[in-house]
Amino acid sequence: MRRKLPTAALLCAALCLQVSFAHAHPRLKMSAPAAGEVVVQPPPEIRMRFSEALIPRFTGLELSDAYGKVIGTGNLALDPKDNTKLIVPITSRLKAGNYRIAWHAVSIDTHRLSGAFSFKVQH
Repeated sequence: MRRKLPTAALLCAALCLQVSFAHAHPRLKMSAPAAGEVVVQPPPEIRMRFSEALIPRFTGLELSDAYGKVIGTGNLALDPKDNTKLIVPITSRLKAGNYRIAWHAVSIDTHRLSGAFSFKVQH
């Protein structure tokens, strides 16, 4: 019985550490345009806010239309007042249609996160 108690305690401690590390990863908190949003005016830029500060060198996104054609974007920048906010200018005017944003981000604690979402421009 004595041997099982320390083993169970170690297992419990390992699980608790694993759960706390799982919550340490960055996550996307908001975007403009938002996932699934229908906008009347084409956005001049894409804004995203994450739960942790980002490393711009390892962070980026790709904007594409409904046919998979990549749409030009300008240089990615972090908001100078808040390094959890990403700003990416859109260099060409978006026509009416569906668009997809595929993004990846690396937080300052080197955790990597990626995802994708779509929005629609409706003139």
